[in-house]
Amino acid sequence: MKRLFEMGLAALFLMMLVCACGREEAGVQDQPAESDTSSIAADEPESSGKPAADEETGVVDMEIFQTGWTKAVPAEYSQASDEQGSVVRLDYESEDYVRDGSPITKTAYVYTPYGYDENDAETQYNILYLMHGWGGHAGEYFEYTETKNLFDNLIAKGDIPPLIIVSATFYNENSSTDFGSSIDEFRAFHQDFEEHLMPAVEGKFHTYAESASPEDLKASRDHRAFGGFSLGSVTTWLQFCYDYDYIHYFLPMSGSCWYYGTYGDFRFEDNVDFIEQLVEDEDLDERGYFIYHAVGTEDAVKSQSIGMAKEMLSREIFTPDHYVFYQKDGGYHDFNAVQEYLYNALSLFFRDAE
Repeated sequence: MKRLFEMGLAALFLMMLVCACGREEAGVQDQPAESDTSSIAADEPESSGKPAADEETGVVDMEIFQTGWTKAVPAEYSQASDEQGSVVRLDYESEDYVRDGSPITKTAYVYTPYGYDENDAETQYNILYLMHGWGGHAGEYFEYTETKNLFDNLIAKGDIPPLIIVSATFYNENSSTDFGSSIDEFRAFHQDFEEHLMPAVEGKFHTYAESASPEDLKASRDHRAFGGFSLGSVTTWLQFCYDYDYIHYFLPMSGSCWYYGTYGDFRFEDNVDFIEQLVEDEDLDERGYFIYHAVGTEDAVKSQSIGMAKEMLSREIFTPDHYVFYQKDGGYHDFNAVQEYLYNALSLFFRDAE
């Protein structure tokens, strides 16, 4: 995997990133680089964000620090597990929401854990949807060998329960992948998610949804998570704004909410005002939600995450059981950082449901 390096572009978006981190896999290119800002000091630099279970009761302590540093992925988690999950392609029918609403076929890739049996309808699985960044594509998360190994090992070592993972895309066959067009695509993605992607996946694979109806999908929200990197992180924040009825857990990695504003006009206060009002109006404190927000200290677009986190942390309503902000010391805008965020966050997901 190669770490993104800065290269010139014209007009508003003068920079895009290509990172080189000494790995074999290709890097990702995403948001234009921002100016540097200071980081939020962590309350407890030694906090891993991975709580331990009580030796006698087996109950996991829910308390974690609201800010902190991520812990590195152990080397063995990057190696192939003896218990490997499988990845399959899923084509599904959708609509071109950005243009004329015409019928289109989209693709997602679905990871099923070791031991998954398509004929065993009794065993139910939590599900995580993941979104790529600018210029990415469906299945991207499974193309990085170490990321696929990470999922296998987290499950095999008992850090997380067996999990279905979907690597989706906000692009389609009619999409342009220039930056402005990409913004149009991810702003419309929640419609594809609600009306097509989620029903297609959960109508086929064994999740906690009793059926693919909106009612059953909403009833199973405690067993559903959504995460994304860079523009996928922005998409994740929008999923919270639109799809809180369907999703309990959120993992925005290197990006802020753009419900109001856009790149370079982040409007942190307006966006957090909206989120705060949404939490109050929809009784989300009682219904439950959890956001694990992460960024690297050397990430070229970290300032929007820092600004978003400062605004979130300034509001009393966002307590540690609902919102945490963790940083990777020395982390860049690349999949090395993404793997570390996934390692630290996923053990905190689905614990309320379990």
